[in-house]
Amino acid sequence: MARARDDSTTGLKSKACREKMRRDKLNDRFSELSLILDPGRTPKSDKASILSDAARVLVQLKADAQELKESNDKLQETIKDLKVEKNELRDEKMKLKADKETLEQQVKAISMAPSGFMPHPLAYHPAAAPTTFSPHVQAPSNKAAHFPAYPGMAMWQWLPPAVMDTTQDSKLWPPNA
Repeated sequence: MARARDDSTTGLKSKACREKMRRDKLNDRFSELSLILDPGRTPKSDKASILSDAARVLVQLKADAQELKESNDKLQETIKDLKVEKNELRDEKMKLKADKETLEQQVKAISMAPSGFMPHPLAYHPAAAPTTFSPHVQAPSNKAAHFPAYPGMAMWQWLPPAVMDTTQDSKLWPPNA
């Protein structure tokens, strides 16, 4: 029977040792948690205050995470809006480029008028029309109408030589009767 007592006492000792080791391990974890919660301070030994600090930090971290999630959602929405605006601006830019090219082609077509051609001033400024064209005023029949935009002198001296060349007229123009 003595053996039975020895077995039971050794079992109690080993159980007490295991409990002591478990408590030491738990205390070590509490001190680690205390160091993590307040890195600059000495670790607390009061388990209740450590747990309350941990709960407070967890609540704060959850609130921060929620705030960051909302901020991220807002930024994603802003990104979508900016992408839409960017595409609209790109389309507008392409339209403006096409309009610019069209206008440039029109300017080239206008500037490439045949040499020696001078449009009538009424084509540019209808307000510059002389009063002789108005229906209630008639010009005298023996005089040619006077145009203030065209001086009363010959302009042939300022025409380029290519326009004045008449050697090809018989080939280019039908004979006049």
